[in-house]
Amino acid sequence: MLEKVNLKASITKEEYKKEASALKEELSSLQQLVKQNKLPVIIVFEGWGSAGKGSQIANLILNFDPRGSKVYSNIAPTELEKREPNLWRYWKIIPGGGEIAVMDRSWYQEISVLRLEDEVDDVTNLRRMNDTNTFERQLADNGYLIIKFFLHISQKEQRERLENLANSKNTEWRVTQQDWKRNKQYDRYYRAFDEMLEYTNTTYAPWHVIASTDRLHAELEIYHTVIDGIKTALALKQHRKEHPITPTNIILPGNFTFVPMPKLKDVSLDKTITDEKYKKQLKKLQEELSELHNKIYRKRVPVVVCYEGWDAAGKGGNIRRVAAALDPRGYEVVPIAGPTAPELAHHYLWRFWTRLPKDGHIAIFDRTWYGRVMVERIEGFCTTEDWQRAYREINEFERQLYDWGAVVVKFWLHIDQDEQLRRFNDRQNTPSKQWKITDEDWRNREKWDQYEEAIDDMLRYTSTDFAPWHIIESQNKKYGRIKALKILIDAIKDRL
Repeated sequence: MLEKVNLKASITKEEYKKEASALKEELSSLQQLVKQNKLPVIIVFEGWGSAGKGSQIANLILNFDPRGSKVYSNIAPTELEKREPNLWRYWKIIPGGGEIAVMDRSWYQEISVLRLEDEVDDVTNLRRMNDTNTFERQLADNGYLIIKFFLHISQKEQRERLENLANSKNTEWRVTQQDWKRNKQYDRYYRAFDEMLEYTNTTYAPWHVIASTDRLHAELEIYHTVIDGIKTALALKQHRKEHPITPTNIILPGNFTFVPMPKLKDVSLDKTITDEKYKKQLKKLQEELSELHNKIYRKRVPVVVCYEGWDAAGKGGNIRRVAAALDPRGYEVVPIAGPTAPELAHHYLWRFWTRLPKDGHIAIFDRTWYGRVMVERIEGFCTTEDWQRAYREINEFERQLYDWGAVVVKFWLHIDQDEQLRRFNDRQNTPSKQWKITDEDWRNREKWDQYEEAIDDMLRYTSTDFAPWHIIESQNKKYGRIKALKILIDAIKDRL
């Protein structure tokens, strides 16, 4: 892509003045439409050192109200950040609806300059580029506008700018030995940048390579691109509102290897365990899990445990038996309720990316991202297109956790309707348990068949070889607790 750029492109100051004023005014007006239409906007600035990213960002944001926009200066990841999943630190800072985030460098550092300087192997780099495309596609599919700029200058131009900076006492601090090294190895970095641009130039997040030799010309081109991008996104949003996509029955869960799962109606729920055997096995398994917790901490292996199941299936009791075996300094139970206003303004996976465990720690999710394909599907909290697309997005999310090194264990706690009714009545009639039962639980029960269909789809389309589902027969709660502990222990052993 870089060879197609005319680095000699320029304009006069008079031409700049003629256009700039109207463009700046339009940018300011468009921000109000962005806010009104709750359009989340991400503007990425990448490019050569000394290509003018800082000054172009400074010019651009002067046209925006700072109450609805923010600049993120993303330096190379710290040692602690390197221990987190790829893209984790960027998921944390994506904007909500109606906000504009401007990235002074971004996730592209890891697949360009840091690829060379950290000596990243080709396989890891390819995976990171695929993760990047997935990240941007997921955001775009959920209504985000992504505008990406790469500011391009020649080796000679870069060297002259570095020399000018180095020759002034006020700016010499801005030039590092790393800058001179990159200029000297310009051809090597050129090839890495060009491969990155080609591979990640997609229809949903295309690159705009800006000739940055003439700063005024570059500034106007950036203004035009941002204006066109926002206008197009707003028009598309309005069109989709007036002409919603006709739902289909097609579910595309992605190109993964799936583990066959039975339908819930075919799962036998007659499994039990005696009290004596339960007590003996519980103690033994908790001791074993406690020892494994020490090992995963030492080897920095993160563990993500997901609990889903019917209301009153025994998730709380099951979680307590797992947690009882763990060092409280090394785990967290994450209860998931309905999303808050800030969470609704973001991509639905945002609130889960921000709650992942540190490496060597355990996160136990009491309900999860699977709400997208169950309660949100059944209750109409998202469109058919949204929940059908979510199977693939969830599989991609869990694959990235697995690639990070995490153990991902997913439990579905299963009971039948008669047992649920018995437990509901028990809660209703026991004062100390009444807080556990709500009107919503009774309403959900009336939709049992709809939920069962959704759960069967979930098990079918998201039980992958790297994050399979485990159906826990919880008709007998004690049996279910023992089975869950055994599965968790085996999964951790396998990963170790």
